[in-house]
Amino acid sequence: MGQPEAHAPANDAESFGVRREQDAETASRSDSNGSADRRNPVVEEIQAQRIASYVSSPDDLEAQPTMTNVTSYREPGDEVYGRLSGRRKAIIVAVLSFCAFLSPISSTSILAATPEVAAEYNTTGSIINLSNAGYLAFMALSPLIWGPISQVFGRRPTNLVTAVSFFLLSLATALAPDLGSFFVFRAFSALVGASFILVGSACIGDIYKPVERGTAIGWFLSGTLIGPAFGPFIGGIIVTFSDWRTIFWLQTALTGAGLLMTFFLVPETIHHRKIEDLAHCSRQEKTWAIMRMLNPLRVLFLFQNPSLIMAAGASSALVWNMYSLLTPIRYVLNPRFKLETPMLGGLFYLAPGLGYLLGTFGGGRWADRTVKKWIKKRNGVRVPEDRLRSCLPFLGIAMPGCVLVYGWSVDQAVGGIPLPVIAMFLQGVAQLFCFPSINTYCLDVMPGKGADVAAANFFIRYLAGVLGTAVVLPAIEGVGVGWFSTLSAGLLALSAVGLLGAIRFGQGWQKKVKDKERAKRAAKRTVEARVEGNQATGAQPEESKEAIPKEATAKEFSESQANDTGIGGSKASKRSS
Repeated sequence: MGQPEAHAPANDAESFGVRREQDAETASRSDSNGSADRRNPVVEEIQAQRIASYVSSPDDLEAQPTMTNVTSYREPGDEVYGRLSGRRKAIIVAVLSFCAFLSPISSTSILAATPEVAAEYNTTGSIINLSNAGYLAFMALSPLIWGPISQVFGRRPTNLVTAVSFFLLSLATALAPDLGSFFVFRAFSALVGASFILVGSACIGDIYKPVERGTAIGWFLSGTLIGPAFGPFIGGIIVTFSDWRTIFWLQTALTGAGLLMTFFLVPETIHHRKIEDLAHCSRQEKTWAIMRMLNPLRVLFLFQNPSLIMAAGASSALVWNMYSLLTPIRYVLNPRFKLETPMLGGLFYLAPGLGYLLGTFGGGRWADRTVKKWIKKRNGVRVPEDRLRSCLPFLGIAMPGCVLVYGWSVDQAVGGIPLPVIAMFLQGVAQLFCFPSINTYCLDVMPGKGADVAAANFFIRYLAGVLGTAVVLPAIEGVGVGWFSTLSAGLLALSAVGLLGAIRFGQGWQKKVKDKERAKRAAKRTVEARVEGNQATGAQPEESKEAIPKEATAKEFSESQANDTGIGGSKASKRSS
């Protein structure tokens, strides 16, 4: 494969720096051509548009080279990722992993105490399980809110605000006087606590090179996956020897420790905050632009790219399987093996938890090793989809096999305790060989939009967790553990086929999406140039009006421009010029 003519930047800071250089080059060229070129409104509009959007547009300016059909990405220099030492980066990853551990562990620690909570509030275990489903639903919504906030205002303020909020809401949950307040405090604690999962991933993307991210993401994800597995075990110990509210007192104390570590040890990592691009806007324009940039539904439009749909499908299958495995353990295995205390039932959660822990040491490194191998095969070109190759054997073969062995061994009462325990352990290891690849792919696949892509992916995956938590007990009562596990195994295998499609066709899909975006930008520039020309002459010829497509009227252009750049249409571009 030949060397590409140009490379898209790998992150916000790089794309911003490349644009600054290109804009300076364009300005210098304009200076040499005279004042008429310097004041060209179309060029000025494009420059403002690019600075605000963080996305390098290959066809925007003459100074930007043309992309080849095969997309590849230039590796940024040390000046972008070399600000922090390796030791400091490791400390940041450790703190973020600890904080990301807190919200997921809360999603399952209450499982072992479900009968006790239900008894105190005079309700049933099914109702308490609904609170767990609601918790996961608000975890799904969290990235759509906090992801854009971290892009606009920065990672550090977002981390601190959510840590303080999670601390207060954990305290409120421990003191909840009735079932209604218990539900409300749990839901809102999920909404703020889950932000660490997304913003933590974005922080790692800020400080690590693409070829190093898989390892860092693997260590980071150990917290998010070990939490749900160890939560019921810890909850079982607490309920055996104390009151269920002690679970939330412990959560409050751990959150306080996480808050202190975040304040003292985690600096701002983002390379450029979007709010800085609005410095020259009026208050009204700035307010309007921020409202658009914080629109939580904006990130869902990224699913126009089929590759992202495939990645979200794989993540969803993994999270569905994880929560549909963990949720019913006490209801399924305690009667099966005649276990009488919550602590004994909680021991089964250690099997997948230890698998996640062991997978931490190898999953991310395996993903990075696969990427480097394919870079060498492609003569120095890095293609994001190559990272997905590392998880295919685990997602398509190992995990479905383990799920089937677990489900049918329990359903048919064969193999005693060791067989399902071994199956859960191996499944946990395999899962940590899948998540780092998929998460890092989300950071790499759309340069400059990594946090938004990750937010959309987390939203879809936790919706699958909600669904799995809500339906697993009724489904097992209806069809049995074996057939339900067969369904989960089928979803995992199907998602592996989807990733195989992304590997095979992902570059073509991305090219079509980019071509569509280029055509849209070209139409906007054409309309804007005509609007500027008409403002200068005071009139618009009838034939020019007819030439403007119906979908590209000036009003619609202004609105769509604000959607793309976060600046209120052409007014902001005039201010920036």
